[in-house]
Amino acid sequence: MFRRVRQGTGDRQPQVLVVVPCYNYGRYLEACVASVLSQQGVFVRVHILDDASTDGSGKVAAAIADRDGRVQATLHAANRGHIATYNEGLSAADSDFVVLLSADDMLAPGSLARATSLMNAFPSVGLVYGHPQNFESAPARETGRLRNWSVWQGERWIAAQCRRGLSIISSPEAVVRTSVQHEVGYYRPELPHSGDLEMWLRIADVAAVGRVNGVDQAYRRVHPASMMATGYGTLQADLEERRKAYDSFFSGSVLPEARRNQLDEAVKRRMAAEALEWSAAACEAGGASAVDINKAVSFALETHPQAASSAAYQDYLHSSGSVKGRSLANAVAAWRGSIQRDFGPRLRWQQWRRYGI
Repeated sequence: MFRRVRQGTGDRQPQVLVVVPCYNYGRYLEACVASVLSQQGVFVRVHILDDASTDGSGKVAAAIADRDGRVQATLHAANRGHIATYNEGLSAADSDFVVLLSADDMLAPGSLARATSLMNAFPSVGLVYGHPQNFESAPARETGRLRNWSVWQGERWIAAQCRRGLSIISSPEAVVRTSVQHEVGYYRPELPHSGDLEMWLRIADVAAVGRVNGVDQAYRRVHPASMMATGYGTLQADLEERRKAYDSFFSGSVLPEARRNQLDEAVKRRMAAEALEWSAAACEAGGASAVDINKAVSFALETHPQAASSAAYQDYLHSSGSVKGRSLANAVAAWRGSIQRDFGPRLRWQQWRRYGI
């Protein structure tokens, strides 16, 4: 549902702790921390946790902390990995709100005041996000303006996330109520890639979710050394990790079993369709190996066996040339599948860009 913007009440500024995990991102640290310390309308602190970087990040972190009392630097003597580092920072949070911000990302001006105003106006909201601007060298100048807020009851937001299959939130644009963060716990070590997705679902399981509309809330750096590009850069790996995130969430959700099963079905249907749509496109474009395509198709049929009778599967069969002389019904289904493949992602992106779900 949509709400008019209302400001929080009282003279006390919201206290926000921004946890900045860093591993070999020393060249980005200054810009990242500056984007936090320049936030207005909130009392902000920064906790940099350098995970035994080899590029001098620890020295950069220590120097920033030395010159600004709002910054704390923790330097690991040995590398503990990103999940342990995330959890170390989040578990120690003692603020009203907490943000996990990678050292290569930045906050947009005014983002924390906008997010905390929403949460102060709606105490049931445990998570607020907004639009993240992707950038490579430098973010574009802000051109949007605060339009309004959206607030969803948690189960409704979970349902929208399940229908989409791909995480609605990137990460740097998310602000969490600290009491809710401590209530649901922290990142799962067994989900090194999709832990964010599983975390947002767990939060929505116990709290409402809000979104700041019309303006960028964070700047997300896209570069070859990012974790996505280096560790989980294939569709197959990404699909499998997302599947694990949903399985983990459903295993502990407080939702009724019948509702969990219904939402799980929606997830499986969307992920199977995504795998088949990619496979059809890969067959037409060329370049992808037959092994990767076969793996994607197998994933789709194993995840959601009913996909074998879907338009997306007929589209794949048509694109791969696997079947000759098919019936008119199958030909029509293949045509429907190709239309969905061409326009479905665009429509989903437009809906996400404007409404956040």
